[in-house]
Amino acid sequence: MFSLNEFPLPFNSVALEPYISQETIDFHHGKHLATYIKNLNDLYQGTQYENLPLNDIIIQTAKDDSAKKIFNNAAQVYNHNFFFHCLSNEKFPIPSEITEAFESAENFYSQFKSVATSIFGSGWAWLVQEKDGTLKIISTANADTPIAHNLKPILTIDVWEHSYYLDYQNRRADYIDTVLKNLINWEFVKENLQK
Repeated sequence: MFSLNEFPLPFNSVALEPYISQETIDFHHGKHLATYIKNLNDLYQGTQYENLPLNDIIIQTAKDDSAKKIFNNAAQVYNHNFFFHCLSNEKFPIPSEITEAFESAENFYSQFKSVATSIFGSGWAWLVQEKDGTLKIISTANADTPIAHNLKPILTIDVWEHSYYLDYQNRRADYIDTVLKNLINWEFVKENLQK
């Protein structure tokens, strides 16, 4: 059984203001993530996935059409926890690996924002690393996640409406731009690049 306590926020719920409100964080973490955890617990008990770590549940259920609901909830738990760790109110420099791969910080921001704003409906924008070390920006729809596709997640932004609607209403592009320019935890990103 998983619990919300296993996935604590890495910052105080007011830490991202004025860019993301405490109300949004409280709903996003305390309600949405908590619901995915509850659903996962209800769905996977008594199945072959019951005693597996979260990542293994995701990887194995991604290949099992009969376990789609388990996959969706497990992946959403993973994606949300990863997203919250990508955020910080502290200012860190963008890692040189990213500026070199995309030729500049501005090119990276522009390409990431383009991918994130082009997602139709709900989903995630990701910076991922392939097995050969290549960095690329991708999107996934709904609950899909890079680890189900043998890709290493480096950075993500949640573009489901619940992640921004209280603060930005329908201005998804403004939310994405604000997060990219003000709230990315580049130290966490750097750690992911070096793992």
